[in-house]
Amino acid sequence: MALKHINAAEAKKLVDQGALLVDVREVNEYLGENIPGAKNEPLSRIGRTPISGAPAVVFHCKSGARTRMNAAALAQCTDAEVYILDGGIEAWKAAGFPVKRG
Repeated sequence: MALKHINAAEAKKLVDQGALLVDVREVNEYLGENIPGAKNEPLSRIGRTPISGAPAVVFHCKSGARTRMNAAALAQCTDAEVYILDGGIEAWKAAGFPVKRG
């Protein structure tokens, strides 16, 4: 299944409607700054445990590059509708949406 690319506003709308936001950055990056409510599933561990329990899953990293490069592996992690947040957490911040630091 191919991942659909969406912008920050579309991602926020999906999350507000119950989609699961999954941060694929490594733990140290996630702990430094993250989107409130995002689940951390680092790429180094992705696929070990299926991602379930939500009608849709939105994957993101810092800029979108890692999610694009690993789209095939990410698509295999869930049976839900899957999306990539273009621009990652940087696009989320640029859109004025909240992040948690530290």
